[in-house]
Amino acid sequence: MKNHIKTLSIMLLLSTSIISCKVSKDVKIPEDAIPVTFRDVNISDSSTSVADLNWKTFFTETTLQKLIDSAIHRNNDLLVAQKNIDIAQLQLKQAKFNNIPNLNLQITSNSTNPSNNSLNGISLNQFLKKEHIEDFTTAASLSWEADIWGKIRNQTKTTLAQYAQSEEAKKALQTTIVASVSKGFYTLLMLDAQVEIARKNLELNDKTIFMINLQFESGQVSLLGKQQAEAQRLVAAQLIPLLEQNIVIQENALSVLTGGFPKAVERKVMLNTIESKSQLSVGVPSALVSRRPDVKNAELLLQEANAKVGITKANLYPSLTITATGGLNAFEASNWFSLPTSLFGVVAGGITQPLLNGKKLSTQYEIAKVQREKAVIGFRQSVLIATGEVSDALIKIQKIEEQNSKLSLRVTTLQQAISNADMLFKSGMANYLEVITAQSNLLQSELELVSLKKARLEADVDLYRSLGGGWK
Repeated sequence: MKNHIKTLSIMLLLSTSIISCKVSKDVKIPEDAIPVTFRDVNISDSSTSVADLNWKTFFTETTLQKLIDSAIHRNNDLLVAQKNIDIAQLQLKQAKFNNIPNLNLQITSNSTNPSNNSLNGISLNQFLKKEHIEDFTTAASLSWEADIWGKIRNQTKTTLAQYAQSEEAKKALQTTIVASVSKGFYTLLMLDAQVEIARKNLELNDKTIFMINLQFESGQVSLLGKQQAEAQRLVAAQLIPLLEQNIVIQENALSVLTGGFPKAVERKVMLNTIESKSQLSVGVPSALVSRRPDVKNAELLLQEANAKVGITKANLYPSLTITATGGLNAFEASNWFSLPTSLFGVVAGGITQPLLNGKKLSTQYEIAKVQREKAVIGFRQSVLIATGEVSDALIKIQKIEEQNSKLSLRVTTLQQAISNADMLFKSGMANYLEVITAQSNLLQSELELVSLKKARLEADVDLYRSLGGGWK
């Protein structure tokens, strides 16, 4: 027994002396994969990022905050993502015990009745004066694989990376849902404003038709003029039920997104009372790795690929397994627990080197290296997409502001033109066609201005999301 313990000690010493061997070198994130700054952004002006703000700080409207909060806690996709995190967490807890020896307890008893004409039967009768033999065993067996090449350590790293990926997946989903809820809310407010515009335009058309009918009766306006005015009124009249339909559909979409059945959505604010953000800081692109969940997930995929390369490389090398079994053994039940005569022990150590399946294992290793190269490319692509989305949002904000200033001036001019057209028409200095054209232009311009207002708010949301905001 002492020799067995000595042998076991030597094997343990040998394994611990080479346990730190690393058979595979990890590939790092390529430095050239991340740009120094975003397009047309000064580094000196980007020390912080709007993405660092909590979503409740970024979205200050109370009704919108309630909708987002409901979506975060009740959206079914987010609930599924949380369950994926729970599963990954359990797997991670299990992985932490990968390097702990397996210990099993076994209790067995058996009775053997050999043939009286067999060698065993004759020997049993001659020496033990019995026709059957019994055997009783209580044993504990231990098995442990030394992590010489880091295979078990890399398996734990793989599980850890997968757990982190499940968390980043939920964060990415939350940023998308937060952005979708806010955009849906802004769309709803835009539709409200457009319905109000259509109704006001309809009232304006009614007044114009009243005057045209008076002139038609007095012979100053032809039937064609009357019909064109009525047709123009029907444009605004038809627009109202279409917008009301879109309002209900948008409310249903928001209800489902926030985890509820279709219903009316409360809103105590109008679109023109919500101010767009000004001077939003974007930070530096390198911060996307920690802020933006999909970029962080790409980094974790690379870490997982590194660990899998290490596992497949370690499979090519010998594995050292140490086993030990000890307990009680007796031929008679009465002597089963007789100490120390019933004690027994076995200690063994074995080194296994793959031979015939070496080609298969080397192929798996080469595949793992290619998968790691794919992970590097995937990380590059995630950064490209992220920086592109940030640049898109920045240019939208800038150009929508320019469009808004011009379109606002156009709407103001047309509102004045409507007033002038009415006075000129009453005095006979303008014809019905000029009045109808002015009303049509005003309707379209006011609808466009409201749409542009919504687009400006959505550009703020796009910048916030593209920088990685919304999951805090």
